[in-house]
Amino acid sequence: MEKEKKEARNFIEAIIDDDLARGKVQQVVTRFPPEPNGYLHIGHAKSICLNFGIAKKYGGRCHLRFDDTNPEKEEQEYIDAICEDVRWLGFDWGSHLYYASDYYEDFYKYAEELIEKGLAYVDDLSAEEIRAYRGTLTEPGRVSPWRDRSPEENMTLFRRMKAGEFKDGEKVLRARIDMSSPNINMRDPVIYRIKHASHPRTKEAWCIYPMYDFAHCISDAIEGITHSVCTLEFEDHRPLYDWFLDHISIENHPRQIEFARLNVTQTVMSKRKLLSFVSEGLVNGWDDPRMPTIAGLRRRGFTPESIRAFAEAVGVAKANSVVDSAMLDYFIRDDLNRRAPRVMAVLRPVKVVIDNYPEDKVEWVEAENNPNDPGAGTRKVPFSREIYIEEEDFMEDPPKKYFRLSPGREVRLKHAYYITCTHVDRDEEGKIREIHCTYDPASRGGWTPDERKVKGTLHWLSAAHAVRAEVRLYEPLIREGEGEFDNLINRDSRETLTDAFVEPGLKGIDSGRHFQFLRLGYFFSDPDSSEEKSVFNRVVGLKDTWAKVSQ
Repeated sequence: MEKEKKEARNFIEAIIDDDLARGKVQQVVTRFPPEPNGYLHIGHAKSICLNFGIAKKYGGRCHLRFDDTNPEKEEQEYIDAICEDVRWLGFDWGSHLYYASDYYEDFYKYAEELIEKGLAYVDDLSAEEIRAYRGTLTEPGRVSPWRDRSPEENMTLFRRMKAGEFKDGEKVLRARIDMSSPNINMRDPVIYRIKHASHPRTKEAWCIYPMYDFAHCISDAIEGITHSVCTLEFEDHRPLYDWFLDHISIENHPRQIEFARLNVTQTVMSKRKLLSFVSEGLVNGWDDPRMPTIAGLRRRGFTPESIRAFAEAVGVAKANSVVDSAMLDYFIRDDLNRRAPRVMAVLRPVKVVIDNYPEDKVEWVEAENNPNDPGAGTRKVPFSREIYIEEEDFMEDPPKKYFRLSPGREVRLKHAYYITCTHVDRDEEGKIREIHCTYDPASRGGWTPDERKVKGTLHWLSAAHAVRAEVRLYEPLIREGEGEFDNLINRDSRETLTDAFVEPGLKGIDSGRHFQFLRLGYFFSDPDSSEEKSVFNRVVGLKDTWAKVSQ
């Protein structure tokens, strides 16, 4: 039994277990360190769940730390959004909210320490020249002409950099490591650059800013992080992470562990590209329901439970892979199948007149709210002589195996009666105006005394009672296939239906409510909803492709 439990751990937990067993750490402390230059996406959700989840499992803590070392791209809007996203996913950092800018004085002190030790120097090469001098994967780099400046000269120049005496890009501070290292990250990386830009928190106090590789490891060490869990692209940066901490006078030395980042089909994980979608008007903001941002998924109607379950199912691996987007759909569908009330809605309505039903009669038929939740109860739905059904549920000349309504065919109306189509009325242009039917009064509730069977069951709405609604249908922003990225963008990824109808009980419904529209999918009431207009987003359809593939 114990063996099975041990084998079920992921490799990160195995490392932590070993560190605890050897007494290397007493309490597990992790961190989630986003850069506030955009909204978080589904890939970040996996990292959030992993870092906060590990801390919870081991009775430790997880810090939320903003990597605000690039003042030109950071905004308070992004900070607020990130905090909201982490909370919405169900995690809490308590009192442990930090910013890299909290440690600017520390970073500067440690940079001076490296200069004093002859391990850092001020370089006059431009950014382009530094790249050219760095070399390639097959060729070593070349040393800068300024690499052998004395510690005294470097200290003077660095302090003048801090004092604002130089222009942006005129000088940088570089670590003095090894220009022939096979790891390009170790070829005298830049530690500080000059940026005369106002910082959201420190304002004009600084005009030099540390690079991520330098600031991140020191931030971890200052905060007492024990395990710095990051994505696989930082594996080649780990020697640099360790080098910085080994060469400054700081006691704590966190352990960096890399795992495979989350990649999902038909999904963009690049903040730069997501920002371009927003700035170019392809979507209506970072929380557009087509966006893979956590804010977009939340507005579309995904639940935190479904995203956490998805992240857990994806698991923690050492090798990059791509997850089918249908897997994410499976988890929201599974969650909403249990919790979402069932209602009827007609998205593309066509009117049906039941000729032998009394004109002034209205019946209230009983409908179950959720067959998967015995405690959900039932509701009353009005039925009358004129109803709406979906356009696609009627066909005058149907093919074989078409079991919906057609001339002479009998179908069941969910919760109500059997009806049979008799004829169709058309307007001057030949478009169907009304479908005429008769009903069997003895079939109320969906059964008949003679126990005859019908193969088609349709959802419907009483025309006199139906409430007009706006329904937004979404498709992936990125089409499947290969080729130029711009050619894969689906510019018809949103369809807005303004003439849809829903049950009268959904009039003026609050935003943030989930429903299953019978036979149509799961829907979510959008924040645009008001007392005058109900707006629904399709979260996901009813069809499940991933569950079948995964079996």
